[in-house]
Amino acid sequence: MKAQETKGFWLGALGVTIFALTLPMTRLAVGTPEAPQMSGVFIALGRAAVAALLSAVFLAATRAPLPRREDWWPLAITSGGVVFGFPLLTSVAMRHVEAVHASVIVGVLPLATAAVGAWLHRQRPSAGFWICAAIGSALVVAFAVIRSGESGLSIKAPDALLLGAMACAAVGYGWGARLSHRMRAEHVICWALVIALPLTAPAAILTRPQESLQAAAWWGFAYVAVFSMWLGFFAWYRGLALGGTVRVSQVQLVQPFLGMLFAVPLLGESLDALTLGFAFAVIAVVFVGKKMPVRAVA
Repeated sequence: MKAQETKGFWLGALGVTIFALTLPMTRLAVGTPEAPQMSGVFIALGRAAVAALLSAVFLAATRAPLPRREDWWPLAITSGGVVFGFPLLTSVAMRHVEAVHASVIVGVLPLATAAVGAWLHRQRPSAGFWICAAIGSALVVAFAVIRSGESGLSIKAPDALLLGAMACAAVGYGWGARLSHRMRAEHVICWALVIALPLTAPAAILTRPQESLQAAAWWGFAYVAVFSMWLGFFAWYRGLALGGTVRVSQVQLVQPFLGMLFAVPLLGESLDALTLGFAFAVIAVVFVGKKMPVRAVA
């Protein structure tokens, strides 16, 4: 069991690494208020439509069975969280905030995912686990406070959208991980995308760009469609299923700092010693939290 949990942890880490590029790539695709590229709605629904077409091919190639009747509702919830909610809210917000700023908001995601996972899977994390989760989240909040300067932590519209996106992601991760216990992890995200295709495909066509765009915008869109919306979930849901949602979700604590590291070469944003110091501190907390017991409720 310990080897299985370790495998789940590293698969989760692979998924988080893929997801960490999502915000910088979305920023490339959506542009800035001064130089707008694609609309946030097109990026969110277009990437879901592309991933759904890839999913349909994959499901046919692997001869995936139809989900059971009781699985359709959890699939719909998963789709609402990770196919519609998270992509749409982040894509709209990213035109108005830098990727480094948005990456800090991602810091609330591990605790939200752990809470949803504990409720869905009837797990009872130890006090030590919750202490590590709280310390990690507090480090991220402290980083946000320090970086906010004199403006404080007032919630503006883009921040509210990002926080809503984190809630959607936590719900989608939790329900998807639950389905991964009785379905192949790859099939979970594929079915969640396919059942959304009747909505995402027409919306993507209606909101498609009408003017020429920078090549970087299309590269950003291609990444979030193929990796963020599809392949990343292969590793992520399998990792959650093997290692447990509550435990593996804590590897997300490193996602904000990975996102910042990726934003430097991609977007020209700055990275300093303070950011690296917080990154190392959070990574240390993740590994300590991984060793804390998580018990199943009898």
